[in-house]
Amino acid sequence: MKKAIVGKKLGMTQVFTQDGRLVPVTVIEAGPCTVMQVKTKETDGYEAVKVGFGDYPTEKRAEKLKNKPEMGVFKSAKVAPKRHVREFRFDEDVPARKVGDEIKVDQFAAGDKIDITGISKGKGTLGPIARWNQHTGPMAHGSKYHRGVGSMSANSDPSRVFKNKHMAGHTGSERVTILNLEVVSVDTERNLLLVKGAVPGPNETVLVIRDSVKA
Repeated sequence: MKKAIVGKKLGMTQVFTQDGRLVPVTVIEAGPCTVMQVKTKETDGYEAVKVGFGDYPTEKRAEKLKNKPEMGVFKSAKVAPKRHVREFRFDEDVPARKVGDEIKVDQFAAGDKIDITGISKGKGTLGPIARWNQHTGPMAHGSKYHRGVGSMSANSDPSRVFKNKHMAGHTGSERVTILNLEVVSVDTERNLLLVKGAVPGPNETVLVIRDSVKA
């Protein structure tokens, strides 16, 4: 990848484009991210950049929520503790970054195509109708089987339920990536990124934003 940053979903709104179209956008607080560690093939076996995003109000709060090894990484890098830590593997032609450098939202511009990864909204336990969009059974009083899972399998052959059978279960709270989203506007002063359309997760979800792999 050539561009990447960690952000937080703030919510959705709508803006007018220069040609007068009304576009729904998601507002993302993107960065700044501080470089905490630069990994190399000689020391770690691969090349990557570890960055941190999101500050704590006080040092004591950070010590309460982070363990000693995690705090040691911040102290060795001489960087204030961060709430969220991610790793990026940039392309070889991307300028090298050093510990303490900041990755800001100004690397993106309006019209860029990006991919956004986040954790989708949790739906809890749902039945097969809500989870898999199955049909209901007959809704007459005599049916007595309205929202069930339906036929499971034959009892003689194969005498078992096949894997991946659509059944009730936990829904949502999964890692989701949406490809080829368009950047509508970039606010470098407030570290805001306006992206056309919706992105995974509820408000306050931590997102990983990178340049599109299929653009």
